[in-house]
Amino acid sequence: MSEIEKIKSEYIEKLNNCTNPDNLNQIKTELFGKNGAITNQFKFIGSKSENDKKKFASQINDLKNLLQEKLDQVSKKIEIDEINKKLETEQVDVTLPERTFRKGKIHPVSQVIDEICSIFSEVGFSVAEGPDVENEYNNFTALNTPPNHPARDMHDTFYLSDDKNLLLRTHTSPVQIRTMLKGKPPFKIIAPGRTYRCDSDQTHTPMFHQLEGLHIDKDINMGHLKGCLNYFIKEFFEVKKLKMRFRPSHFPFTEPSVEVDIGYDLKDGEIVIGEGNKWLEILGCGMVHPNVLINSKVDPSKYQGFAFGIGIDRLAMLKYGIKDLRSFFECNYKWLNHYGFDPIDVPTNYRGLSR
Repeated sequence: MSEIEKIKSEYIEKLNNCTNPDNLNQIKTELFGKNGAITNQFKFIGSKSENDKKKFASQINDLKNLLQEKLDQVSKKIEIDEINKKLETEQVDVTLPERTFRKGKIHPVSQVIDEICSIFSEVGFSVAEGPDVENEYNNFTALNTPPNHPARDMHDTFYLSDDKNLLLRTHTSPVQIRTMLKGKPPFKIIAPGRTYRCDSDQTHTPMFHQLEGLHIDKDINMGHLKGCLNYFIKEFFEVKKLKMRFRPSHFPFTEPSVEVDIGYDLKDGEIVIGEGNKWLEILGCGMVHPNVLINSKVDPSKYQGFAFGIGIDRLAMLKYGIKDLRSFFECNYKWLNHYGFDPIDVPTNYRGLSR
């Protein structure tokens, strides 16, 4: 019997009797390791005559393929046998209560959205929603954004079609348009949701959360806007005193437009809202531009109102001392366990939002 036949006979028998992964790995090493039986046979090819080399190499390859195929079959059989063994010995009664329970946490962004909705619901705002994938009209044109406006550029906007008609919404303002087009005034809504822009650093991410507010009715003015925001900021940050100022700005969809700053101070390395002589920008707002009302089928000679946009992630960072926006999206359980909230403790105004 040749050496190749001996190897074949010996290892076929070993593989037929192999019943566990350790033995299988040992056999694999004996065959194909650095000094394995098959490996050593290949070393003998150079010592053969020219007439015998081709035949000998073919025999070794055939043996190698045969044993490799047998190894794979045995490996699958062992795996199936182990699974069946576990199924027989490790039965689980799914009706029994969990023995090891890990309590989940509410993400700070979800918590802040619930807090904001709770605050605005107290003064008559309802929650509206819209799709993340928007059309160009609702996202830009209806909001009085000129064709050459920088916000439309590819480096700011994720376009989903070559004609730039479909895109990932860059703000939640399109919900304003959808709400006004499908209804009749008055409107009093907030619209929290995901928004998308081509930006990423410590305080910006490609996907972030924003809240849009809209109040359209007869005889609405900037005084109503200021009172609404003053109430919201006090309730959200849970402070009794608040320094707030309106700073002139420009947005295509509001006129006049302002950015809102609130007073703060630094104490022991932490931001204290409502105190001190420092100013922190918190949101943008203004009176809804007449062109936006016209585009939404609302008569600007009868109705007017205000709108505001708030960065939800930014509010969460300010209120709960989170320094890096990117940590919101890293799926780190330890981080969530530290900054997360009890799922049963639903935010309500009467007993304190974050307590």
